[in-house]
Amino acid sequence: MYVLPPLPYAHDALAPLMSADTLHTHHGKHHKAYVDKMGDLAAKAGLAGRPVEELVVEAHRKGDKPLFNNAAQAWNHAFFWQCMRPAGGAGPSGDLLRAIDEAFDGLDALKEAFVNEGVGHFGSGWVWLVSGPEGLKVISTHDAEDTLTRDGLVPILVCDVWEHAYYLDHKNDRKTFLTRWFETLANWEFAAAQLAASGGQGQGYRYPAPAGEAQPA
Repeated sequence: MYVLPPLPYAHDALAPLMSADTLHTHHGKHHKAYVDKMGDLAAKAGLAGRPVEELVVEAHRKGDKPLFNNAAQAWNHAFFWQCMRPAGGAGPSGDLLRAIDEAFDGLDALKEAFVNEGVGHFGSGWVWLVSGPEGLKVISTHDAEDTLTRDGLVPILVCDVWEHAYYLDHKNDRKTFLTRWFETLANWEFAAAQLAASGGQGQGYRYPAPAGEAQPA
C-alpha cells in the first residue's frame, strides 16, 4: 500500500508565503488523491508494491499515461515538500555554493533564472534546479513530467507552479510566489545532499516504500 508521506513540518510552518489552508488542501487533498489513484492503477498494471521511482519509469516506457501522471505527481509532490523548510534557514554553502557560482555566477543570478523559468512556463508544471553532465541548470517540465525519465539529470530543488500551489495565497501572481519561495523557503541543506548524491556521495531522495515493503538499498 502506497503511503502519503507526512509533511516534514507543521501545516502553518511555511506561512505567510504558503498558508496552512494551502498545505491542508495541497498535501491532504491533491497529493493524497495522486497517491490513492497511483495505488489503484499500479495494481491494475501488475506493478503493485514496486518503488514509486520504478512505477514512473515503467509507466513512461509503456505509455501508460494515467499511471505515469499519478505516480509522477505523487513523487514530484513528495520531493517538493522536502525542498522547503520554514523561513530563516541558512543559504547555500560549500560544494553547492561553488557549483552555483560556477554555473550561474552567483545566487542572485540563479534566482533570476529560476524565477524567470517558472514565470515563463505556460500552464501547469514544475521548475527545477538539476545537476547533469554540464553542471547545474534550471529547467521546467509540463504537467506531471519530472526528471526520473531523463537520463543523467538529478533533481536538486523543485517548486510547484501548478495553480493549486499558490492561488489561495497569491492569486495569479506566480512571480511573487516564486521569488519569495526562492528567498525564504528553499531548503538548501536538502539541495546540498542531493548534489552530493549526484556525485556518488550517498543516495538521493527516494519515495517512502509501500507499507510492509522494505526500501531498496
